[in-house]
Amino acid sequence: MTEKVRIKDIAEKSGVSVGTVDRVLHNRPNVSKKAREKVEKVLKEINYQPNMYASALAYNKSYQFYCIIPQHDSEAYWEEIEDGTAKACETRRDFHISTEIMYYQRYDIKSFVQTTKECLEKKPNGVIVVPADIKVTKHFCETMHERKIPFILLDSYIPDVNPLTFFGQDSFSSGKFAAKMLMLLAANDKEIMLFKRMKNGKVASRQQENRELGFRHYMNEHFPNVRIAELDVPVEGSPESNEKKLEQFFSAHPGIRNCITLGSKAHIVGEFLLKTNRRSVQIMGYDMVEKNAQCLRKGSISFLIAQHAYMQGYHCVDSLFKAIVLHKKVDPTNYMPIELLSKENVDFYRRTQL
Repeated sequence: MTEKVRIKDIAEKSGVSVGTVDRVLHNRPNVSKKAREKVEKVLKEINYQPNMYASALAYNKSYQFYCIIPQHDSEAYWEEIEDGTAKACETRRDFHISTEIMYYQRYDIKSFVQTTKECLEKKPNGVIVVPADIKVTKHFCETMHERKIPFILLDSYIPDVNPLTFFGQDSFSSGKFAAKMLMLLAANDKEIMLFKRMKNGKVASRQQENRELGFRHYMNEHFPNVRIAELDVPVEGSPESNEKKLEQFFSAHPGIRNCITLGSKAHIVGEFLLKTNRRSVQIMGYDMVEKNAQCLRKGSISFLIAQHAYMQGYHCVDSLFKAIVLHKKVDPTNYMPIELLSKENVDFYRRTQL
């Protein structure tokens, strides 16, 4: 009903001119306190809700967002993020929104610092960033706060930097969920394998660190006697060196039947199991990337946990749009669903569903 109220109607009810109502609605100067109070009283009485979409279109301003993510391989989780941001820009194309992807080397602090510096030099209207090292990420976020640049954290959450919002899974809960699902298969096992890809003694991300905390919390509480045998492989390792390490591991642990990785590279183990015909062994992992899906269909991966990367990319851009263009409030934390995929339902999974 309120959308049909004309400025002329508000002016008549307030006893002021149309121009005065227009200035109040757009928070412009040159309005007396008395006139403003009259108009605001009428607006409250009729529960006036401005058409923010129409106002934004009329303003005809362009908005440039930047999405800072790690450099990645093809068919990776990050490609879905990129596709999601592109779709959001296409959906809001009438509002002249564009998003540029900027990359940093995941394990290189200097690369992150340089990329964020270049981003700031472009004077963005809004930023989406995947955190790297906590210290340098916090410094970047503090700078954006100083410059009044709204920003969103993606994938990994750092609450004390006060982002506009966050999109990603609750990593700790996700790790607990992964352990629970794995142990449905391995309830009688004495030993399981935890596959980790490492760089300078660290896993790929803060998110994976938190998943492992959740995973071990569940295991300590419910399966304290099950031994977790770790296999750490370097991220820069060649396929040949990975296969050699896997062969050595399974030769040393012949009783292992169930494995898990808390990242998106379950296919490294899955492909090895298929190649060496170890049909009695399976691995569980994350992310519906094609190489993982192939192993899932062939039976070397038992389950995949999906986290809707496409939706994350889409909603990050859409949240910047709502906050910056429409001046709407957005939820400060947005945890993505934790979904389990098996070979029976993987072909029905819609990663682009919104």
